[in-house]
Amino acid sequence: MELLQFDAASCDFCGKCVNDCPFGALRMEGSSIEISAGCRMCAICVKSCTRGAIRFEQKAHTVDKSSWRNILVFAEQENGVIHPVTYELIGKARELAKSAGFCVHALMIGGSGCLRRASDLVVYGVQNVYVYEHPGFSQFRPDCWTDAAADCIASIRPSIVLFGATPLGRSLAPRLSTRFHTGLTADCTALEMGEDTDLIQIRPAFGGNIMAEIVISDSRPQFATVRSKVMDSAVPVISPSGKVVRRAVTDCMLRSGIDVTSVTPIPKAKSIEEEDVLILAGRGVRDEPGLELLRELASRLGGRLCFTRPMVEAGRGDSANQIGLSGRTVKPKLIIACGVSGAIQLASCMKDSECIIAINSDPDALIFNIAHYCVVDDLYEFLPALLNKLGKTKRPSPASSFLDSNNERG
Repeated sequence: MELLQFDAASCDFCGKCVNDCPFGALRMEGSSIEISAGCRMCAICVKSCTRGAIRFEQKAHTVDKSSWRNILVFAEQENGVIHPVTYELIGKARELAKSAGFCVHALMIGGSGCLRRASDLVVYGVQNVYVYEHPGFSQFRPDCWTDAAADCIASIRPSIVLFGATPLGRSLAPRLSTRFHTGLTADCTALEMGEDTDLIQIRPAFGGNIMAEIVISDSRPQFATVRSKVMDSAVPVISPSGKVVRRAVTDCMLRSGIDVTSVTPIPKAKSIEEEDVLILAGRGVRDEPGLELLRELASRLGGRLCFTRPMVEAGRGDSANQIGLSGRTVKPKLIIACGVSGAIQLASCMKDSECIIAINSDPDALIFNIAHYCVVDDLYEFLPALLNKLGKTKRPSPASSFLDSNNERG
């Protein structure tokens, strides 16, 4: 670990620092003290050494990037099923790996069934799926899972490690980046491979007003959490050659200060990311009668009403149904944007939808730049006519009500 330095000339090799380390991260190797990835930087060894042979360095040394290769994707599971964001990360990782000459590996941690589920990832072009399967991993305990993940990372030395920006990923990734004394970019919406295998991590900043490009140039590995629904899922390869590698689970990995006494699943409500049809309300929807028109349209099409940030801030919508850099990223089959201006903070989070219909009285509205069908009209006049045309029955195939053989933007 580069931030913790050992000075052999000052050491009398009494072994006190090794014995005092509560994490077993130090061991004597000949005429040196080796510090492993288990180090938590608690500084107990520094305080216990009376000769000053162990000290902190304020700045990490530049690493040999050639010794850190390939991309590792954390394969999250949810209720015994591989989380969909895993396939999106694998798809992006394969794209990045191709330009750098890397391979894509996956890491899976959990209880019974992990090995069986891990084989499902091989067909998506993953070279090795490293599995830590043990009953002690059946429930998420951050300290145990961090130890297991750190063991894998220290062993295979990946240049890049990707996590989904889920509650679990957001808990695990910062612990690991701290463990390896390197950087983490959270909530990325885009990734690019730069020069010398530096990962260009793109994410919203300053309240979503700008898109920041972040590079970790002096340390490895490079950690990032990535939003779901912003990248295309991986597709199976024709002749998969990967394999599942079972990793040893040690008693140290299972040692935890957390006891899980009971688990009560929270009933999962369908999120807007999972919806096929969305009706988006912008500032052009001026009042409650306007919102009622949109609710009726959503009901007729079997969709869901969602909101822009200004609508949420005005108290006319809720954050769980907000689209944008400060809300959710969506890729539905159909989205109808009503009274939406189309600022970049919003457009970047819905531009990959299969079909975008925009209704706005301003012919120069930015939303028309990404819309497939453009309606320049007052939504208070257009929507009643549209609802009348649709009739009162709920449509089983929402997109077909609007789409014809002409797929050009108009």
